[in-house]
Amino acid sequence: MSEKRLQKAIDTLKESGVRITPQRHAVLDYLLNSMIHPTADDIYKALEGKFPNMSVATVYNNLRVLREIGLVRELTYGDSSSRFECNLTEHYHIICQSCGKIVDFHYPSLDEVESLAEKVTGFEVSHHRMEVYGTCEECQQHETQKH
Repeated sequence: MSEKRLQKAIDTLKESGVRITPQRHAVLDYLLNSMIHPTADDIYKALEGKFPNMSVATVYNNLRVLREIGLVRELTYGDSSSRFECNLTEHYHIICQSCGKIVDFHYPSLDEVESLAEKVTGFEVSHHRMEVYGTCEECQQHETQKH
């Protein structure tokens, strides 16, 4: 599955005239296979063994290029570091208030909110974003063990 998505992403890069460097390929591959919505630092740490000359700045530059052509989405929540994802289908996020883990979930009927908002306000809606906050199972277990 992710091989097909990686090939599609590489085709998009080619169509955009963006050079496919080994680092860019690795960042994209890592994001496609990551369920954790990593920060740039997470990506750097995961790839530094494979690319010892790569800096955090290189990772940020690659993420910026991938974001600009629409292959990567940057998630900013509160004042914590931006997180990145390659899942560009419409979905929502639930965020752990303890460890910061972000998990995707789908809820198609929320799309009705956009048309309702347009009707009620007269705005032309471009998109919406919803976050749900709570405590993940691991943090709940950790909390239970502490008490």
